[in-house]
Amino acid sequence: MKLVLASRNRKKIGELKALLSKHFADIEILSLDDVGITGEIEENGETFEENALIKARVAATSGYIGLGDDSGLTVDALGGAPGIYSARYAARRNYAGDHDDEGNNQALLTDLADVPPAERTAAFVCTIACVLPDGREFVVRGETGGVILSEYAGNGGFGYDPLFYYKPLGKTFAELSPEEKNAVSHRGLAVELFAKALKGTDVAL
Repeated sequence: MKLVLASRNRKKIGELKALLSKHFADIEILSLDDVGITGEIEENGETFEENALIKARVAATSGYIGLGDDSGLTVDALGGAPGIYSARYAARRNYAGDHDDEGNNQALLTDLADVPPAERTAAFVCTIACVLPDGREFVVRGETGGVILSEYAGNGGFGYDPLFYYKPLGKTFAELSPEEKNAVSHRGLAVELFAKALKGTDVAL
């Protein structure tokens, strides 16, 4: 079975294949480059779901099953921010430092500086959209709740992982092994829901 993920990131494609291989014995994840889709996709949706669908529809123009994902961090005390702008939060906040993972984390810490620990609740969100060759669409959403710390812990993961404390395991996402993280992460949960939904269609798998 071939699916096209609206991405050119080989690491992301490899991670998705590893997660889906548990559900589908013969699966191949193709990139946009693999199917000759060029140019940037304009993610102008207002929700994770809308952006994931925008990307999946582009991927589906290949004729294969199209997949799109959108993910980010939502913090309750910030009204759901960074949200869909998680990857460019520092830039949107006009943060003076770098606009990379470190900059995003520092911008988040700055915005939460006066927020007490009990009110620093947050969730990682991942949506996966699927567009079938016949035009049918569905979207699934995985969420993992946690708390934003006031300082980093752990050297693994990426993005906001060093600040995201997952209470059930007593560690930040940056302190979890890849296996531990996949078992509880928003992306792992979304992939489980996606696999179940895809199996529920009448598409030949």
